[in-house]
Amino acid sequence: MAKPIVAIVGRPNVGKSTLFNKLAGKRISIVQDTPGVTRDRVYAEAEWLSHTFTMIDTGGIEPENQDIIVKQMRRQANIAIETADVIMFVVDGKEGLTAADNEVATMLRKSKKPVVLVVNKIDNLKDEENAWEFYKLGIGDPVAISAGLGKGLGDMLDMVVAHFDSIASKEEEEEDIKIAMIGKPNVGKSSLINRLLGEDRLIVSDIAGTTRDAIDSKVETEFGKFTLIDTAGLRRKSKVKEEIERYSVIRTLAAVERADVCILMIDATEGVTEQDEKIIGFAHELNKAIMVIVNKWDLIEKDDKTMDVYKKDLQSKLKFIKYAKFLFISALTGQRAHKVLEVAKECYDNYDKRVGTGVLNDVISKAILMKEPPIVALKRLKIYYATQVATKPPKFVFFVNDVNARHFSYERYLENQLRESFDFSGTGIQIEYRERKDS
Repeated sequence: MAKPIVAIVGRPNVGKSTLFNKLAGKRISIVQDTPGVTRDRVYAEAEWLSHTFTMIDTGGIEPENQDIIVKQMRRQANIAIETADVIMFVVDGKEGLTAADNEVATMLRKSKKPVVLVVNKIDNLKDEENAWEFYKLGIGDPVAISAGLGKGLGDMLDMVVAHFDSIASKEEEEEDIKIAMIGKPNVGKSSLINRLLGEDRLIVSDIAGTTRDAIDSKVETEFGKFTLIDTAGLRRKSKVKEEIERYSVIRTLAAVERADVCILMIDATEGVTEQDEKIIGFAHELNKAIMVIVNKWDLIEKDDKTMDVYKKDLQSKLKFIKYAKFLFISALTGQRAHKVLEVAKECYDNYDKRVGTGVLNDVISKAILMKEPPIVALKRLKIYYATQVATKPPKFVFFVNDVNARHFSYERYLENQLRESFDFSGTGIQIEYRERKDS
């Protein structure tokens, strides 16, 4: 199941970005007293009581303001509200209840999403009475916090994660393998999905940006049941001219979040770009199953070595996802398009793979015999025991003598040994090191 998405919304200058940065544990959003500083959504992972979730920091909502930038921020916040599972509505406890707060509360009630009402800037006990007037909003009990001082955040997060179980219980357990098609605009994502569906269900146009939202299509084949998610292409910010393009980003990232397999589509005539790296980098950070499709291969002049040379060049530029599976196709002519779901299923099977504890430790023991860990800070790493604790993605825990005795090159060596021994091609994997005394 994908991590829940929590949107932080409210009118400008109530402390949303300060709260976001405090929960993220690092300064990501710009924090200033000037309203409207946070103009784009910012994303980060947070964790509370063993729950991990994705936070979205939004620009402030000013319902009556028609300024173009404020209209853009309001539009972004609306998209965030639509996509979020839980909404944190932040208000200013020092300034008190405003007409704009009432307008935002009305928007949130219409969304029918779980809302946690957060009264910020309650820096001391005598200010807590200021939170009471926010009961008038009619969206639940207010929780008083001070984002700047870090007060009351535990009670607030308790209220947020309390909604996660009810969200999970409402989700239908689907057997479908969810595949997100990601990539720049106009690389052929919609054309490929139409080819796989056998019908023109999605609009296909030479105009980049035709697909604005993430669109789901279901298909069943001999390889299983699939949900194909067509996403809007992500552009470089400097090239985002239409304001609506900005609102596609959150849906693309949310599609990656809930997908099992992420397919990066590349235009063969353009090659891989920096933006492609950023797009697939998000999926890599989440350890998703990853497949790279080079589309429009029919337009390339080639000989018997062209594909190998092209693939090596891609692997060099995308070296952080060397484990990905590659496929060269033409969505227009259908060349090798029939292989897409077959290879995607192989990626998914490895993403869902579980390794027995006994054979896992045998492989680790042999790896250590072949290559002993280096001495780091006067200590040599000792691995006492390893076990797989999760799938989707495969996650392994290594119990060691000292986590500070690790060296990045040896960690990479052990990961490569796991990949070669158990075939984790096409999927990210996680390895966590714990000191045995903490196990």
